[in-house]
This record gives sequence, C-alpha cells and structure tokens, in this order.
Amino acid sequence: MAHYYDLDPSLRSKERVIEFEIKGTKVTLFTDNGVFSKSKLDEGSRIMLDTLLPLHLTGKILDIGAGYGPIGLTIAISSNTASVTLADINPRAVALCMKNAEFLGLSQRVTCLQSDVFSSIEGPFDSIVCNPPIRAGKKVTYAIYEGAYQHLTYGGTFYFVIRKAQGASSASQYVKEVFGNITLLARHKGYHIYKAEKNAN
Repeated sequence: MAHYYDLDPSLRSKERVIEFEIKGTKVTLFTDNGVFSKSKLDEGSRIMLDTLLPLHLTGKILDIGAGYGPIGLTIAISSNTASVTLADINPRAVALCMKNAEFLGLSQRVTCLQSDVFSSIEGPFDSIVCNPPIRAGKKVTYAIYEGAYQHLTYGGTFYFVIRKAQGASSASQYVKEVFGNITLLARHKGYHIYKAEKNAN
C-alpha cells in the first residue's frame, strides 16, 4: 500500500481546493491525491497553527515534511517578515507547495524543495516546524528531530506536533536528549505541541 510520503508518480492526479481559517488568518490551498490530508486540514496541523500563530515567528523558518504546505504557508501569510522554506520528499507535494505559494502571492518569501529529510537543506534556520510523518517510522521521524537540531541557529527553536497514541512520550524524550530541553506548549484532543531550543553549550 502506498503512503503519502512514498514516491508514486503513477497515482492519478485529482486536484481539489480546501479552505480554512486559523486565528483570523484565512487560507485557500490546492491539494491532490497522494498527499497527506488531501481533503481538509488535519487536526494536528490545526492545533499546531493555533499554538504557533500567536508566537509571531519571524526570520528564516523551515517546515520539514511540509506536504502541500498548510503549516508553513499559513505562517508565511500571518508574518510578513518571515522567510519560509517548505521541504518534502513527495514531488507532488512539493509541486503543490509551489503552486500554493504562487497563488497566495508568497513566492518571493517562500522556497519549496524536494528533500529526503534534510538531504537537500542547508540552513541554518531561526525556527523549524514539523508535523512528522509518523507512519514513515522512527528511523525517519527521529532523523528529522536530530536534523532539526543540526539545522537551527543557536537560540533557534524546533516545534513539532505528535499524538499521545502515536508515541508522544518517547518522541519528546528523544528530542529532550538531542536538545537538552523540551517544553509542552499545548495539549488538545490527544495532540501534544512541543518546543525545543538549541542553546549554546
């Protein structure tokens, strides 16, 4: 069975449009078959955006595992001083990110990359955000957590969302080992939003 993070160019395209509003920010995005949460904004991303938008993130921001871009693009819409990079392994997702950035008039501040985890990403970034592809397995998700530390500036922050039932406890413990700290920012409907800061040793 193919998953949204697989490379499956044979999957027939069927584009659609979704709309949502977070903290007064209205967003319209194109989605397609073969990408995560193609029919609506997933609950984890919604809760994460509810938590992140009031923080008014600025500077260089990376959305790793961006899918068609709901998290990174919403942040870019809400913060006109943010420069956002969206990265995903799925070429269809990356193409949608590009289309959505252009549609939203964000192309000058948004970069879209195809990347296997951090393989095509340089950085460093002031903030990294992630709704990790849990079904890809720990090898992938833990590589994201470790790579986030390596691609942040000192003083930079990593934000991620994970469900309690999908290993929030073990994931947060691993991130704490990598970063030396972790903070639970929000908890809602079984989803946990965490932040970890890269501090100078």
